[in-house]
Amino acid sequence: MAKKKEHCDCLNTIKPVRDALDVISGKWKLPIIISVGVGNDRFTDIQQSIPGITPKVLAKELRELEQHRLLKRSVVGDYPVKILYTLESYADTLTPIIYSLKDWGVNHRTFVTDKCGLNS
Repeated sequence: MAKKKEHCDCLNTIKPVRDALDVISGKWKLPIIISVGVGNDRFTDIQQSIPGITPKVLAKELRELEQHRLLKRSVVGDYPVKILYTLESYADTLTPIIYSLKDWGVNHRTFVTDKCGLNS
């Protein structure tokens, strides 16, 4: 029989995972990071690239991503003022996670549809 893991071993995994999810979880954060990462740098471009996101929610999520130092907000020019969003270099650390989630999502969709007989 396998030895039971210590309580602290479990917490040593749960706490950092919870920290990560606190930063990137939710319906909009990863889509925003992906959108900015592919070159959408203006508010309206980001909003148009993410179906269903409202301006109010986008503004809130952009602020939070900026606070977590994943996005940078730059004001360019005097008049008219342009506000641009770019990914901070630290956001690149999310790239393998995003691609792993994408691969898992594709595999999961196939798994579920095959199990339900929807792909027959």
